[in-house]
Amino acid sequence: MHLNTYDGNGGAGRACIRLNRALNNQGIESKVIVHYKFGKNPEIGEFNTNLLQKGWAAATIILERIWAKRYLKALKTPFSFAWFGRSVIKHPDVKAADIIHLHWANHGFLDPKHIAEIAKLNKPVVWTFHDSNAFTGGCHVRYTCDHFKNECGNCPLLKDASPNDYSHTIWLQKKKAYDKLNFSIIAPSTWMQKSVSESSLMKGKPVEQIANTLETSIFKPMDKKTAKEKAAFATDKFIFLSGFMPSRKDLHKGTSYLLESLELLKIRLGEKAKDVELVVFGNRNTEDVPEFPFKTSFFGTISDDQRLALCYAAADAFLIPSLEDNLPYTVMESLSCGTPVITFKTGGIPDMVKHQQNGYLAEYRSSESFADGMEWVINCLDRAKLDEAARQTIMEDFSERVIGGKHINLYNKIMQLNTP
Repeated sequence: MHLNTYDGNGGAGRACIRLNRALNNQGIESKVIVHYKFGKNPEIGEFNTNLLQKGWAAATIILERIWAKRYLKALKTPFSFAWFGRSVIKHPDVKAADIIHLHWANHGFLDPKHIAEIAKLNKPVVWTFHDSNAFTGGCHVRYTCDHFKNECGNCPLLKDASPNDYSHTIWLQKKKAYDKLNFSIIAPSTWMQKSVSESSLMKGKPVEQIANTLETSIFKPMDKKTAKEKAAFATDKFIFLSGFMPSRKDLHKGTSYLLESLELLKIRLGEKAKDVELVVFGNRNTEDVPEFPFKTSFFGTISDDQRLALCYAAADAFLIPSLEDNLPYTVMESLSCGTPVITFKTGGIPDMVKHQQNGYLAEYRSSESFADGMEWVINCLDRAKLDEAARQTIMEDFSERVIGGKHINLYNKIMQLNTP
């Protein structure tokens, strides 16, 4: 039984649903229940059984975000206070499960008290860490902060930071909960596995690295010219594709570095700059976007996977200037469609992008290095080999068969350890 806050809204939700599908395809009876359901997929359950419960869940999600602004600096770094939570142990499917598999559990879903309560079920628990929140005093993205290695406090994200601030209180709540609940950890990336091993909250907890997966039958390569025609991209241009956060100040996604590197690239290319175009998807608001140095088309949020896969396949390269990410799906989806990726060397991204083999790993926070990567891929003499290597990476290391099989092996091992 997989538990997640949302049904596919965000990377963790997509990872949860994709894993569920991969497991079912390999003969495992696997189900998903979510805290708040946006979609209408009847195969995904939710804890809300009526409109009143759903309204309360929505209200707590919104209230937590509003109240958080009173205590957080205006840094746009994700932080959860865990003021709200709900019990899950009386749900019939949870009670009937052999294994409880937790995923992303914030936004009013599983606070420390209700995480500890799961111990009453006496069932094996697995928890996939899709970001750092489970082992910090509230932040989801750490950057250079290393407080999680000892005890959180003096949090750089809080307005009134002190040794006994909110981050320290949350850290203590989590420690109390984790002392009561035994669980095995899945780290989707090498970077996350290392972070878990350094965390004071996770000492003694077993951790295994298993990546996320995706639908390789949907995210697959196409003939570039044909894909560009279908996607309405310019067929005679080199197309860079990028997801986008509509704020130059956004820290997590590194938008400012993308803009700077594109400006550098335009200067380097000179007259050839007219042969390059940028396509941006994922932004919800096109009214507040900066001016890009290249001709840019905005495709907005793409909710249909077939359409999204077409855009990846049509692009010549994908740009992701993220400053910290566990195992971002945009990278995996692009590579699966045979499209190389230019990115910073950060987080779990190097598990997927191999430097100058299926993409380019730029030096961290260097706009010049990121521009080097874009220039390198434009001038690559064997583009077909580069595209083929991108797809091969996913099929060998991240396909449904491979990742589903690794989870099944872990489940079997945990079940044997928990058999009297």
